[in-house]
Amino acid sequence: MKFFNRSDEKERLLRGFHAQTGSFFCLYGRRRCGKSRLLRETLPREHAVYHVADQMEATLQRRRLAADIAKVLPGFDQVTYPDWSALLDRWHNEAPAGACLILDEFPYLVMSSPELPSILQRIVDAAAGTPLHTVICGSSQRMMHGLVLAPSAPLYGRAREILKITPLEFGWMAKALPEASEQEVLEQFSIWGGVPRYWELAAEFTRVSQAIQNLILAPQGVLHNEPRHLLIDEMKDIVQASSILMLVGQGCHRLSEIAARLGKPATSLTRPLLNLQELGLIAREIPFGADERNGKKSLYRLADPFLAFWFRFVQPNRSLLESASVSSVYRMISPMIPQHTAEVFEVLARRCVPRLAIAGQEWGSARRWWGSGHSGQQMEIDVVAESLDGKNLLLGEVKLSATAVEMDRIQKQLQVKGAQLPFAKRYQRVETVVFSAAESAATEKANVVGLPDLLRVLV
Repeated sequence: MKFFNRSDEKERLLRGFHAQTGSFFCLYGRRRCGKSRLLRETLPREHAVYHVADQMEATLQRRRLAADIAKVLPGFDQVTYPDWSALLDRWHNEAPAGACLILDEFPYLVMSSPELPSILQRIVDAAAGTPLHTVICGSSQRMMHGLVLAPSAPLYGRAREILKITPLEFGWMAKALPEASEQEVLEQFSIWGGVPRYWELAAEFTRVSQAIQNLILAPQGVLHNEPRHLLIDEMKDIVQASSILMLVGQGCHRLSEIAARLGKPATSLTRPLLNLQELGLIAREIPFGADERNGKKSLYRLADPFLAFWFRFVQPNRSLLESASVSSVYRMISPMIPQHTAEVFEVLARRCVPRLAIAGQEWGSARRWWGSGHSGQQMEIDVVAESLDGKNLLLGEVKLSATAVEMDRIQKQLQVKGAQLPFAKRYQRVETVVFSAAESAATEKANVVGLPDLLRVLV
C-alpha cells in the first residue's frame, strides 16, 4: 500500500540525518501504525543499519545485530562480542561519516540486557560531535516512556526528536480507497480505524464482509487476538485492563458501573483507567461546560474504532466462533454494524468542529452534553461547542442518514433544546448544525456538514 501522511515526521527525521553533528531519535507508538515503514521511507541510502530486535538471549541478539552491521562494515560479524559495550564501541569507532544505526523494537533488547540504555547513552554522548546518528523505535509505549521520557532514564534529554506515531486520521482512508464511495470509506474506517496495517490487510479482499470474517471473526484470523497483543505490549498483567475494555465496549460507560461489574471499589480503578487513556485505548467524556475534575459526570468509551468493533462483536461471540461457522456469526452481527458505524461517525463529527467554519464562525473543541433542561426533562445533544470569541454557542445533531426534510426538522428540535439549556443565555446567539453521512445532504434551511467536509479536514 502507498505510504500516506507522516510528512512532518519525515521532515524532522531527514533534517536530523543531514545534520553535521550526531543525532539521537526516539520513535514510539501503537503497533502496526507505520513506525518501521516511516523509517524505511526516510533512511539515508548509504551507511544505514536497520535492525529489528526479537525476544531472545542477548548473545544471539548481538550476533544478529553484528550481521546487519556487516552490510555496512564488512567483517563486523566475524568477531564474537562479549557484551554490548564491545559491539557498540566498535561501531562508533569504525562507522563511516553519516552512518545511522536504527534499533527497531528496542524494548526487546532491553528486556534481556537492562544495562543497554546506559551503554547507549555513552555512545550517543560520544557521537554528539560526529556525524553518526542513532534511532531507537518501539511499540511498547510504556517501556519507551521509561527509557527516554522519564527524568530518571539514562537517555532522558538526549533525543533530538521524540516522535509518537499515532493512527491516521479519517481523511487519509479516502486516499487509501480512491475507488470507494464516501459512505464505504466511513464504514471501513468504523471497522479498521486509522491503523495502516489493518487497511493493508483488508485491501486483499474484494468485500468488507469477507475481510471482517477472515481477519477478525475467524479464530485463525490475523486480527482475531489483536487486543490481547496490544495489551501485552504495554503491561505485565493484562487481565484487569482487558476486563475494563470489555465492559466499556459492551456498554458500561460509568466508573460506578465498571466497578460494580468487577466487584471492586471505584477508587481502585482510577489509575488503570488513566493508564488506558494515556495509551489511547479509552477516552473519558464529560458534558460540555462541566468541570474536568468532576469524575461523577464522566463517561468512558473505547477510543479506537477497531477495538470498539472487536469488543462489541467478537469478544461476546468467541465461544460461538469456535463452535459455529464464521459466516453464521457474521449474519447475526451484520444488522448491528450500522449502529456501530453511526457511533464512530458521531465521534468524527465532534472532532472536525474546530477545523471547520460553521455558520461563518470558527469554533473550539466540541463535546456532547447531557443533563436536565429548564423543565427538568433529561436531554442529550450530540455536539456542543463555543465560538473562539466566546460569544456564540453551536448545537449539533449527528445522523448517519437523513433527508433534507428531516434535517430541517432536526434543526427546529435543536433550537427547542437550545432554549432549554441551562447555560444558553450566556451566549449572544445559538447556531444549529446537522452532521449527515447521507449522499445528498443539501438543504437551504439548515447548516449541514457532510462526509466530504469531514474527509477534507480530518487529515
